[in-house]
Amino acid sequence: MAFDIDIGYTSLPGKKQINEDFCAAMLPEPGREGFGAICAIADGVSAGGKGREAAQTTVMSLVRDYFGTPETWDTTVALDRVIAAHNSWLVGINKRRKDDYGLTTLTAVVLRGQSYTLAHVGDTRAYLLREGRTTLLTTDHVVDHPDMRHQLMRAVGVDDRVVVDYSQGELQVGDVFILLTDGVHGTLPERQLKTLVQLDTAQAMSEHIVQTAIDRGAHDNASAIIVRVLGVLEATLHDENRKAQTLPIPPKLKVGDTIDGMNVTAIVADSGINLLYQVRDPQSNRLYALKALHPAREHDAQERAMLAHEAWLAKRMHTSLAADHLVALHAQPPAGPATSFYLLYDWHSGETLQQMLDAGKTILLQQAISATAHALKALGRLHRQGVVHRDIKPANLHLGNDGVLRLLDLGVALSGNEPESTRILHAGTPSYINPEQFGYSLHGDTDERDPDAQSDLYALGVTLYQLITGKLPYGEVLPYQTGRYYRDPVPPSRHNPEVPIWLDHVVLKAVARDHKLRFETAEEFALALERGASRPLTALATTPLMQRDPAALWKVALAVSVLFNLLLMYWLLFLPK
Repeated sequence: MAFDIDIGYTSLPGKKQINEDFCAAMLPEPGREGFGAICAIADGVSAGGKGREAAQTTVMSLVRDYFGTPETWDTTVALDRVIAAHNSWLVGINKRRKDDYGLTTLTAVVLRGQSYTLAHVGDTRAYLLREGRTTLLTTDHVVDHPDMRHQLMRAVGVDDRVVVDYSQGELQVGDVFILLTDGVHGTLPERQLKTLVQLDTAQAMSEHIVQTAIDRGAHDNASAIIVRVLGVLEATLHDENRKAQTLPIPPKLKVGDTIDGMNVTAIVADSGINLLYQVRDPQSNRLYALKALHPAREHDAQERAMLAHEAWLAKRMHTSLAADHLVALHAQPPAGPATSFYLLYDWHSGETLQQMLDAGKTILLQQAISATAHALKALGRLHRQGVVHRDIKPANLHLGNDGVLRLLDLGVALSGNEPESTRILHAGTPSYINPEQFGYSLHGDTDERDPDAQSDLYALGVTLYQLITGKLPYGEVLPYQTGRYYRDPVPPSRHNPEVPIWLDHVVLKAVARDHKLRFETAEEFALALERGASRPLTALATTPLMQRDPAALWKVALAVSVLFNLLLMYWLLFLPK
């Protein structure tokens, strides 16, 4: 699981004969850890003994049906759909029973990744004990009068539409959540709760709290759920989305400004969508790269979601790659939690391959091959995790002063969990996009193909071609243009005589117009580079004219027809009769 928790719950009837309280907790099945854990407590209300039925069915339907919702839903959405569906069912039952009704309060908490989500209706309560301080997380939905505190203003089963309070927050190791019915919190003062949860296990804590409330004269059923957070590991995509949607976007910064204790030392890039700064921590003198949305995009929920997906993916992939070939992303700045939404990466001195090309620096043949091999190693690991980078190019390959080649910018990467706006975006740089994404095919299929692992390998092949020749295999494609693939690329050795024939074969295979002729995996591409001249690839045959341009026959026929008609006109007009 993404966290380690200890859950305990106790429910006793107290002085009443029937216990109309109900509580339950459920952990995810193996393979579904992304849902987190859920626990819920309810206090049934009835005129005919149906309160326990209402409490039990509400809690059980919630903790079970929650795991039947799509994992891509936000936790609040999943809880709201389940609670609303059960409320409609309970309202229908109550209408048929008339006076023999059953209502219930409900308080539930979901612990998912590094955040919690709370759902609340009625007068059950939830407290958070953190660093010795107890905080009430819920508001009692009762009549605001000392003599009518028992009269509920909201409950599950009353109206066709139930209004649920939702709140979310960040989890910390050591947090203790305390869920209580009014039989407990109406008897025990809030200030005493932290003294009652000093035992070793959550179960012992819940038993101690409930028994103490009964010993002190509780007049109602007494129930408690205790949840102790023992460990929190990696953040989920939901955690990142919550931060992205709730934290403000930082204003546009200039050199000398300070953000969360870090000093801005340079403005690196401004794409109109994102801003990239170099910042320095004055305490450690360490440099970072800070990436934030442009303030003009502050109210664009989709752009926020895309940057949140990048944050989640960067953390997940950096763990997977064991810190090789990706830039590490920090969960928070050195001075403490971030006050606004941005990504904080490690800063690595060096330059991108595009910066080297723009500066006119000579990239040696062996250096280009080595950079490609390192990029293939990183791409292979990304692809095995089901991730497609979608924007491989020299500008996103950074060669650090430490000699490590790193992939940059996972902003448009596909992981299967990306927001819809990312998925439908025709992302990438046109000159490096494979022909199929433009709807070009040598097999009569004119439908655009979605980007896949082969798309990254094609883009890397174009990059290698550019590094060793200074040119692009199919020429430059400007934004909003469609690539032109009506000829086979010129072999790199024609542009650069130092390129060996075996490398010609590797590069031409990588950028072949027919996707069936290209490398299928990063490992296959890397193996071809590693073997080099010892086991060279077979040269690709030149693509026949009819495959390059299916309309070529008609073009030739038209040319012959035009020539014939011109000759006929000349004969009729100028030759003697």
